[in-house]
Amino acid sequence: MRAVVLRGHGGTEVLTFEEIVAPTHGSEEALVEVRATSLNRADLLQRLGFYPNPFPDQFDVPGMEFSGVVRSVGARVRALQVGDEVMGIVSGGSYAQQLVIHERQAMRIPNTVSLADAAAIPEVFITAWDALVVQGGLTSGRWALVHAAASGVGTAAVQLCKALGARVIATCSTGKVAAVKSLGADIVIDYSTADFAEEVHKATGGKGVDVVLDVIGGDYLDRNVKSLALKGHIVQVGVMGGGNTPFNLAAMLGKRAKLSGTVLRARPIEEKIAISQRFASEVLPLFDSGQLKPIIDRRYPFSEIAAAHAYMESNANIGKIVIDIGA
Repeated sequence: MRAVVLRGHGGTEVLTFEEIVAPTHGSEEALVEVRATSLNRADLLQRLGFYPNPFPDQFDVPGMEFSGVVRSVGARVRALQVGDEVMGIVSGGSYAQQLVIHERQAMRIPNTVSLADAAAIPEVFITAWDALVVQGGLTSGRWALVHAAASGVGTAAVQLCKALGARVIATCSTGKVAAVKSLGADIVIDYSTADFAEEVHKATGGKGVDVVLDVIGGDYLDRNVKSLALKGHIVQVGVMGGGNTPFNLAAMLGKRAKLSGTVLRARPIEEKIAISQRFASEVLPLFDSGQLKPIIDRRYPFSEIAAAHAYMESNANIGKIVIDIGA
């Protein structure tokens, strides 16, 4: 099968195509013919050498999510059949024409979403939902602050907030304000022209937000604490702005606030199965009802994976970048 294999780390030139042996499934797994995958920031970090190969005894093939068609199943598989259209998250390997996934990690594709577009759902929607709801405790009527709201995780997070009946304040750059507003954000802050902590104070009447979803880190941390309501929760899912920063820890004490760091990729398979199953039960129906949809900025053919990486590095995208792998 054709796959992108990393033989070194660096710029987009290390994204090289090779013909490698297709994976074989175990008794509780399925072999999937990949129709599409989507880019994630972790893919760029893996290419640069900041993420180790998740399967050290195999080829270093990036890619964390997919949509595709089941081509064969293990002897103990009961939830899937050959021909089923599925999507899911994986630790790596979706930059390839085929991959293997545990049957309980694969999810059905919503009726309102095409097979090719479904690759834009798993990673960002599970990440946003897990951060906001499972860990952050966001419910109807509460306030959330979502940073980088035009990113893949951000566009998913804004939609999830509104589907839950929560109120959401979103931050983004100047050229993306209108797009984020169109997703239903109650307030959109252009971070280049306004201090989001001050704007949050105004919008909430001084109360603050209940949950902060942050992919930036860096000097956002102190202002995130200022933005919190009593017993508020910051969930850190990325550090695009830097992982090391001076921080006023005492500011959290009076608010009895929480700060959690989380990643999806590094979790053991049992946790990935559990979160995928719960997501399928609680969130996928919101796609069927039309309350949620994947936001796709643009798509590239598999042969142009390097151009897709370069585009993501430009930070110009609003939503997901999809890679079409199969017909």
